Amino acid sequence: MLSGAEVDARAALAEELARWAMGRIVAGRPSGDQISTKTSAADWVTETDLAVERRVREVLRERFPADRIVGEEYGETGGTDPSATWYIDPVDGTTNFVHGLPLSSFSIAVRDEDGAVAGAVADPYRDEILSAVRGRGARRNGEPIRCSDAVSLVGGIFLTELSMQSLWAGQAALMASLADAGCVTRILGSNALSLASVGAGRALATIVDYNLVDGQAGTLVAAEAGAVVRFAGKGVLCAAPGVADAVDALWREARNGD
Repeated sequence: MLSGAEVDARAALAEELARWAMGRIVAGRPSGDQISTKTSAADWVTETDLAVERRVREVLRERFPADRIVGEEYGETGGTDPSATWYIDPVDGTTNFVHGLPLSSFSIAVRDEDGAVAGAVADPYRDEILSAVRGRGARRNGEPIRCSDAVSLVGGIFLTELSMQSLWAGQAALMASLADAGCVTRILGSNALSLASVGAGRALATIVDYNLVDGQAGTLVAAEAGAVVRFAGKGVLCAAPGVADAVDALWREARNGD
């Protein structure tokens, strides 16, 4: 497990890199040969994605050469038995970015043997960094944040994301059940931003497909802001404590009925 000083150094670097990435992302939208696809015609990647991840990797290798790095665009590099592993999604919400919709984020997290220890989700279009350190709470641009204290779903916002461009099993049924309970659903287009938004108190809950690259930072922010975090299958639920059981029950019902 990382020492307190080792955590401090990595948490500070995560925020430093997040601040730099925001500037790079808003510097200009790519076009033409700066845009291509990966696994399918709907899976975008841009020169901005690549440039951000390259720079972040370069800095991480300089500061912490023994750490492992796992990125969305360039995969895994580093030692075989590191004390810490970094996870980077340079532009989470590239489809939005390509089309000029200002809903995407930069996500970075560092993990030791006990799990995610520090992370940051940067929203370039709000000039905002949502960050957290394990056991020390969550912050927005340095100021403490807490999740919602709501005890009812009525009038609240639930965030979710598609699985690529498709609905995941039970998603439509869950959205219908939430609507019946008086809660509206929004899809932002960025897993990291959806998860961190629960920590910021902007949404009552979110359920998304979970992966280590774009899920750790936002989940840590939500958890450190007081949210309940639960996993089931490929999905993660982050929810305000007062509504977590209600959302979880509807999620379970939707999964079982699909």
